[in-house]
Parts: sequence; structure tokens; C-alpha cells
Amino acid sequence: MRWSHVGLNCADQKVTEEFYTRWFGFARARVVGLGDAQIVFLRKGDAYLELFPAGTGTASPGQDDGPQEPGRMRHLAFQTDSVDAFLAALGDAADVTLGPLDFDDFICGWRTVWLRDPDGVVVEVSQGFADEADTHDKEGARHG
Repeated sequence: MRWSHVGLNCADQKVTEEFYTRWFGFARARVVGLGDAQIVFLRKGDAYLELFPAGTGTASPGQDDGPQEPGRMRHLAFQTDSVDAFLAALGDAADVTLGPLDFDDFICGWRTVWLRDPDGVVVEVSQGFADEADTHDKEGARHG
């Protein structure tokens, strides 16, 4: 089994596509026509976002680090070399919902900010996160 994609409902696919291509380095991989509508696939490496037309519903935009109700995606997450440089590049386009926060008590250099995409989905951007050194060994022993 391998990762495939995340599907996002979009009020305006063009605006959402521009957000993820401009700020997160995705590129259009495929467009599937559905009569008057389309599904747009964006790709970055092995990660895909599938953008669906959804119109303008009444979904409330995510707050803080995202919705906490069961059955709802909490947030998408990306890694960067510098949260501060990323925020500076976004400028006024950054709709920050929480942070930036430092988590040096857990991992030295771990810093995170959460912001909203054009459709209200919370997107986490972090620097410095690292796995525990022995976690993979434990998982392999349990599942191997």
C-alpha cells in the first residue's frame, strides 16, 4: 500500500490551485473533465491534491490548528527550512490561525505556524520536526 492523495472541496478551484502551486510548490498533473466541471490534480513529488468544485457552501473555516470534530480533517501539513521566511514570502496572503509557536521543549528547533487556505482548510507549516531515533526500530519489531 502507498499514499495516493487528499481530496479538497474548493469554492474556486483556480484560487485554490494558485495557492498550492505558488506557496507550496505543487504543479498541475492532470485535469479530468466532468461535463461543465472538472477535477484538478496537483502534484509535488509523491504527494497529490485532488481539487473538486464545491461551490460556496456554508462550511465554517478552520480555527487554531484545525477542526477537532471526528470525521473532519484537522489540517494538511508541510515542512520548510524556515517558518519565518515562509511567512515573510506570503506577506498579506498569510491567513494565520495559530502561531508561529516554538516547540523546543519537545524537539530543539521545531517551529510551527497554522494558516488557512482559500477554502478555510487549515495548513500547518513546520520547521525542524524529526522522528524519534528509535521509533522505526520499535515499529519494525512490532510489525515486522
